[in-house]
Amino acid sequence: MTAEPKPIAAGGSRWPVPPQDGYTVDDLFTLPDLPPHTELIDGSLVFVSPQRDFHSTLIDLLIMGLRRSATPSFKVRREMSVELDRRNVPEPDVCVLHAKAVKSPDQTRYMASDVVLAVEVISPDSEARDRTTKPQKYAAAGIPNFWLVDRAGSDGHPVVYVYELDAVTKCYTPTGIHHGELKTGVPYDIVLDITMDALDEL
Repeated sequence: MTAEPKPIAAGGSRWPVPPQDGYTVDDLFTLPDLPPHTELIDGSLVFVSPQRDFHSTLIDLLIMGLRRSATPSFKVRREMSVELDRRNVPEPDVCVLHAKAVKSPDQTRYMASDVVLAVEVISPDSEARDRTTKPQKYAAAGIPNFWLVDRAGSDGHPVVYVYELDAVTKCYTPTGIHHGELKTGVPYDIVLDITMDALDEL
């Protein structure tokens, strides 16, 4: 949902009138009373709906597996802002970073150049952004790997679509569709159990 002016915000403060050319990254981090996990997409503020249990536990499953496999050169983070440019600061559900990008426990964002993998778990309210808008922007910003996670089959089990960046076209190329087990060599050697049984254990 894109932010619009409202008379009174939560807590009694007034929403600011959006600038004519849209918001920028500076606004995102200085405007008061923004809801947690607000994103900036094409200069518009995007508010996040409450998570469903599948979404939350699947993120936990991915985080655990990625951290278990990670070498000291990488760090894994959930729901952290990534600055792609002045008008775009999305918040991937999961991202893998160069370890040197983590400079402070008070850090609130990373740059696109810090990120080697962005992951989006599809939610009903953000499906178009997860499938189209965000991957296009991640690719344009040069993030080399992208995973899109959805549900499949009658049991709604996780399925992970894996993409790698074509450096010439600046577009993602699909390299695999994974059910049950996710095995890949980028950005490092990863083997993840993505079965419903693994999810149910969390």
